[in-house]
Amino acid sequence: MTGASEQTMTAIWGTWWRRWPGWAAWAAWATMLWAVLYASFGLVCALRGTPLFHYGSGSGATGLGWAVLAVGVLVALVSGAVVRYGLRPGLRVLLWIACGLAGITAFSLLMDVITLMFGQGVDSRASTANKALAAVGAVLLAATATARSDRPPAGTAVRAPSAAPRRVQLAAWAGTLAFVPYAAMKLVWASGGTFAGVTGEEMLAVSERNGASGIFLTLESWGLDPTALLAALGVFLLWGLVRPWGQVFPRWTLFLRGRRVPRRLPLTPALLGAATLAPYGVVGIGYVALATAGVVTVRRGDFPTPGDALLVGWIGMIAFAVYGIALTIAARSYWVRTRPARMTDPSL
Repeated sequence: MTGASEQTMTAIWGTWWRRWPGWAAWAAWATMLWAVLYASFGLVCALRGTPLFHYGSGSGATGLGWAVLAVGVLVALVSGAVVRYGLRPGLRVLLWIACGLAGITAFSLLMDVITLMFGQGVDSRASTANKALAAVGAVLLAATATARSDRPPAGTAVRAPSAAPRRVQLAAWAGTLAFVPYAAMKLVWASGGTFAGVTGEEMLAVSERNGASGIFLTLESWGLDPTALLAALGVFLLWGLVRPWGQVFPRWTLFLRGRRVPRRLPLTPALLGAATLAPYGVVGIGYVALATAGVVTVRRGDFPTPGDALLVGWIGMIAFAVYGIALTIAARSYWVRTRPARMTDPSL
């Protein structure tokens, strides 16, 4: 890009930042509208007795709709106060608390999305809708809470693309290697082999019985397991968070004072994946550990014996837990390495 073009982009960027209070107000308004929608959703579910939490073959208490209503009303009041009085420190704290609650509520949304991608139905539509709304709310709440704090202060610039520290890259290696047994297991079934007492044909029949989509079944017939492909995509995301190329590829950049400014778009899928897979895997490891010790009874499901089911459970839960934790560590490192730094910082 020529110097004149960079100056033009810099001028546009500066104009955008001068309009920042207006953008912050728009974020607050969007959050308030979401809160009204979320509160209405909770009220309808509460009045109709629709459960919003589903586990296994049962559903949770129907009273959670009132909790959703309460969160929606709280966020509406807080975001309205932000529109009226600006982003005060106390309001920022409340926004982050609500953001945390929304993030917890959106737990396991990724699993529902993957299920829908492959043509299978979710266990509870109301529960999935609640998670989706909560995920949208978490993004809006975070955007509103950081609306002003993300503005680069005077005398700062964006750091040059850099690799994560060695300990973070070791975590990325752990997350990568944790998926190797999982991907191998899936590919054995997809190629027609036998693992844990189940043949590839039997696993394909299970997928058909569960309503898998034509795309899923076609890939399986080609010897490609879609979940293994998603695991490979997840590993790509993980390394993009710890290596310099993840800050400039694709070209998610703007220009500020002649310096490239990476947009933090990779953080969105990273945080969604970490918030889903890390708790899911950690809790799952606890469950299979108790089942292995004989404290609880594990259902064998589609496997010949409970031992086979436990073997598959250990492989899956270790992969999800280790990868989810590694993704959390990598996302934090990415956030730190893309923060604006003082012009005197020698790392620039």
